[in-house]
Amino acid sequence: MPRIVPLDPKQAIGETADSFREIASAFGMIPNLFRTSAHHPPLLRANWNKVKAVMMEGRLSRKVKETIALLVSKDNGCEYCVAAHSAALRAIGLSSETVAGIMVDPDKSNFAAKEKALIGLARQANLAPRRIAEGQFQTLRELGATDAEIVEALGVMELFVGFNKFLDSLQVELDSRSR
Repeated sequence: MPRIVPLDPKQAIGETADSFREIASAFGMIPNLFRTSAHHPPLLRANWNKVKAVMMEGRLSRKVKETIALLVSKDNGCEYCVAAHSAALRAIGLSSETVAGIMVDPDKSNFAAKEKALIGLARQANLAPRRIAEGQFQTLRELGATDAEIVEALGVMELFVGFNKFLDSLQVELDSRSR
């Protein structure tokens, strides 16, 4: 049971209603993550703007970004984000079997070497950021990763670490479309 009831979209006014319209347009629904953060409208606005900037812009493919979100959330034990990003990967055309395979061993998935290295960096930055070796950055550059792509991958990690903690602390319930 959630510790804070997500805001009913019918009760949204002003900027919150505007944000909800944008979110619904992007996702076809308003996820409980946003409905819960809407209790503090500046947080809703900041979260939505960051999702747009990190997940909907940039050089990395949606598949790579959703995979980083999925695996960072798996590593952090966030059931909500694991379900949401498994569903997002399926929505962009991956089979359930492929998504399950990514969860078990992303190195065996159909990613280019650079993409695998960026995903690996994001996971390591989540779990043990001070143990990232300089050689890992050298390898990324040898694989063709730009500074912008490295920062983008770490930005996805950073976004979902925060979401994982927020969602788990408030015990936000899964969205029906993610189950």
